[in-house]
Amino acid sequence: MSFFGLFGGDKDAALIEEYLKDGAVVIDVRSVEEYNSGHVSGSKNIVLNVVPGKVAEIKALNKKVIAVCRSGARSGQAADFLKQQGVDVINGGPWQNVAKFVE
Repeated sequence: MSFFGLFGGDKDAALIEEYLKDGAVVIDVRSVEEYNSGHVSGSKNIVLNVVPGKVAEIKALNKKVIAVCRSGARSGQAADFLKQQGVDVINGGPWQNVAKFVE
């Protein structure tokens, strides 16, 4: 069993795959510099502190959302906030968790 499997990571991977199959959009909430250093192919970069101002834009996508960042902390904050706004969102954690299913 993988390290992440000990803490529910396998379940999270299955959920990420399910969301991707459903056409989810990946939103990377890291800084522009971090995003430019590597990101999930096709993801959107919406820096965490501007997410509240982009709720209407995110909802207009009419898709499930996977939030990612460097470690999972910022994407967790974004996911919690977006859930409160009625967005179907999960925290994908580090962007590499999602990239392995996309690239």
